[in-house]
Amino acid sequence: MSVEQKRRALITGASSGIGKATALAFAKAGIDVALVSRSLDKLEAVKEAVQHTGVEAKAYAVDLARISEVKEKIQAIALDFGDIDILVNNAGLAYTATLSETPLEGWQQVIDLNLTGVFQCIVGILPSMRDRGTGTIINVASIAAKQPFPGWGAYSVSKAGLIALSQTLAQEERTHGIRVTAICPGAVNTELWDTETVHANFDRSKMLTPEIVAQSILYTVLLPQQAVIDELTLMPSAGAL
Repeated sequence: MSVEQKRRALITGASSGIGKATALAFAKAGIDVALVSRSLDKLEAVKEAVQHTGVEAKAYAVDLARISEVKEKIQAIALDFGDIDILVNNAGLAYTATLSETPLEGWQQVIDLNLTGVFQCIVGILPSMRDRGTGTIINVASIAAKQPFPGWGAYSVSKAGLIALSQTLAQEERTHGIRVTAICPGAVNTELWDTETVHANFDRSKMLTPEIVAQSILYTVLLPQQAVIDELTLMPSAGAL
């Protein structure tokens, strides 16, 4: 791959799950990766795995829930790492509770990270993409955006908002050479199911793997510049999760 073709990606939520798998898939395809997550220790482990493929990788600890700081921190990463060609907004929080039992604090936490934080990452990267007239933005949404499940109200709303954000951004930035894709996976077997804000009991063996989702993200990114996947729904073949 020539220097001119070398691409650089920023991946949020890169310390585990879909983000980690995407970082490894990108690295194998020769794409340099800026890894963003809260946990620097976990990121360093991913960075080491990525560097074995010979690409450049750097780890950046950023708490995307602190939304007033996100835009500035993402801009600083882009300055340090170099122009970002690909932005994968994967960081997110799952949260289960009926709407009537969802406290405002919980609702706000989900909307802040899953929607507003993504918005701030995007506006942090957009100016440099516009300057160069090229860029690909992948927003990891969820099947819950299209098919609401009882007890997943705040999460579903945040992901539905992310699809609307993606669609609007695509229309606004098309003339600047920027492609936008929303990926809506069904259930994926990640650490998300073990987090304290999730109370659900699904058969994880029937879920998608993070690697399958990562391959779909890579495929989307590698499409010729004149093509874009607006939205991709990826479901496990074993069921309706």
